Amino acid sequence: MKLSSIIPAPELHYFTLLLVTGLYTPGRGEITSLDAGNIDDILNSAGVALVNFYADWCRFSQMLHPIFEESSNIVREEYPDATQVVFARVDCDQHSDIAQRYRISKYPTLKLFRNGMMMKREYRGQRSVTAIADFIRQQKVDPIKVIENLEEISTVDRSRRTIIGYFENKDSDNYRTYEKVANILRDDCVFLASFGEVSKPERFSGDNIIYKPMGENAPDMVYMGSLTHFDLSYAWTQDKCVPLVREITFENGEELTEEGIPFLILFHQRDDTESLEKFQQEVARQLISEKGSINFLHADCDKFRHPLLHIQKTPADCPVIAIDSFRHMYVFPEFSDLAFPGKLRQFVLDLHSGKLHREFHHGPDPTDSTPGQPEEASNPPESSFQKLAPSETRYTILRDRDEL
Repeated sequence: MKLSSIIPAPELHYFTLLLVTGLYTPGRGEITSLDAGNIDDILNSAGVALVNFYADWCRFSQMLHPIFEESSNIVREEYPDATQVVFARVDCDQHSDIAQRYRISKYPTLKLFRNGMMMKREYRGQRSVTAIADFIRQQKVDPIKVIENLEEISTVDRSRRTIIGYFENKDSDNYRTYEKVANILRDDCVFLASFGEVSKPERFSGDNIIYKPMGENAPDMVYMGSLTHFDLSYAWTQDKCVPLVREITFENGEELTEEGIPFLILFHQRDDTESLEKFQQEVARQLISEKGSINFLHADCDKFRHPLLHIQKTPADCPVIAIDSFRHMYVFPEFSDLAFPGKLRQFVLDLHSGKLHREFHHGPDPTDSTPGQPEEASNPPESSFQKLAPSETRYTILRDRDEL
């Protein structure tokens, strides 16, 4: 494999020059090496930390070292306060306990931390000095928009989930907690805040936070917990901002695939919100206990034509429900079957019990076959979304995924 296919030309030239001149050695840049003795203190005290989990023998890790260090040097000039931004690294061979703690399954892995909390979304962008530095700059942008007039609330985009905080002043523990939560969930919700006289009409019982769901007629929801209790505030906001049924896109497909649990997917037309709402309702009603063992997703039929064709469907057939186990894909009989109590849940349970996979090899279970009819094995296609998993042209993959 050519380096030019992995590293952009400017960084490739820089990397090659360091190797040829013998000037590059790991640790030369302003990178903090983490170990069991310092990792918690360093990450907890850093507003933003980007940590490179690497192995010296991994060629992709070797390529990233000088780029990561140069990115750190550039960012350090813009954010000289060492507590604002930290670039750090973990040698996973030397500190396998840390690698296991953060479930590292590929090298290199760049994970983002805020005040010691690991963010769900790791850095998966271009491995260039410019791209990494830009990523950190984006993380330092204040995610909270200040409302100067309460009339602005009427223009809130109701196609997005919105959290609004009303505070007496910015220099308060209430707002600092709100700010911390907003930074963590900045990719999942819009965060707004107003202060002083502007917010006074909404502070009849003191500082407060409300959630505006998607949809013009959806009623607001008020946070009733302690405004200074981070764990309570974060849990409430996460529940509102991160939907049970998430949309899968080509941008987040790798991230979702790497979570390692099967997909239950609704394929629907972009403007078919009715089918999506029905699917969301049934997932919440039947499958809330399965959260953590399967990912509930929805996908745009037109954008994901290939997986549909893989299961012998087209966008004209949507809405379509299917499971991708990362080994095979299984199609839910009919979307209208959602109306039958427990049928969607049984579909998922049949995956977990191995029934769907068993029938693939051996045909229907004897109890399910119709008397007088021959038993034929089904032929579900191979996984389509597995192809969105981290690529071996960018990572050294440590282990294979368990397959169902």
